[in-house]
Amino acid sequence: MSRLSPTSRTTAVRPAPEGVERAGPRRLVIGGQVRRPLTLTVAELRQRWAQRRAAVVFDCAKNGPQHHTFEGPLLREVLDAAEPAFDARRRKDRSRYVLTVSGGDGHHTVLSWAEIDADFGDAPILLGTAMDGRGLDAAGSQLVVPSDRCGARYISAVTGIWLGTCAPPGAV
Repeated sequence: MSRLSPTSRTTAVRPAPEGVERAGPRRLVIGGQVRRPLTLTVAELRQRWAQRRAAVVFDCAKNGPQHHTFEGPLLREVLDAAEPAFDARRRKDRSRYVLTVSGGDGHHTVLSWAEIDADFGDAPILLGTAMDGRGLDAAGSQLVVPSDRCGARYISAVTGIWLGTCAPPGAV
């Protein structure tokens, strides 16, 4: 596969035949208890937020130890743009929030807001836009949890992030 140089020429892409849709860029939807729901592509994650780098090693149940370098924005910064519905000045209000992250293969995981909040865990969890120097535009963003020794919370092809509160114990 060759890379385009600044002097390379491109040709127009023919429209898809009638009744056949072209696959567009993968999108992830951020919703739940937020003031500004968002729908984002990997390119938008790359353009709108500072990209961080994380060299990670985690154990994969199927393929053993994995060594990768990811780039992408901090999950917290992206979620801040969706304006979570809590009172940011109140730590106890923020600490009640959880988020679920879903992937294109149906895999999903749960995180607490406190894990990513700078006043609590301040974990540098990323929404990966590149892995090992290759863009994830076609594959979709990946949840990257550098502190995890197990790869179960590394969600590929992120399709959705839901942010909100759960019922307190005894309220069910």
